[in-house]
Amino acid sequence: MCINVGMTDRIIRAVAGVGLIAYGLVVNNYIVAGIGAIPLLTAIIGFCPFYPLFKLNTGCHKES
Repeated sequence: MCINVGMTDRIIRAVAGVGLIAYGLVVNNYIVAGIGAIPLLTAIIGFCPFYPLFKLNTGCHKES
């Protein structure tokens, strides 16, 4: 599996994910917290399943 999420993209996703999780927990809205887990997870693993659909790649080139 190729990493298709670059470092800047990962940092933005991690900050947004943690922010959504924190906001969801503060206001007791667990749906928002669950949605915040998605960008956080993609930042951790470095792969976004929607990027290949739109032929996007902010990460490294494909592995040989």
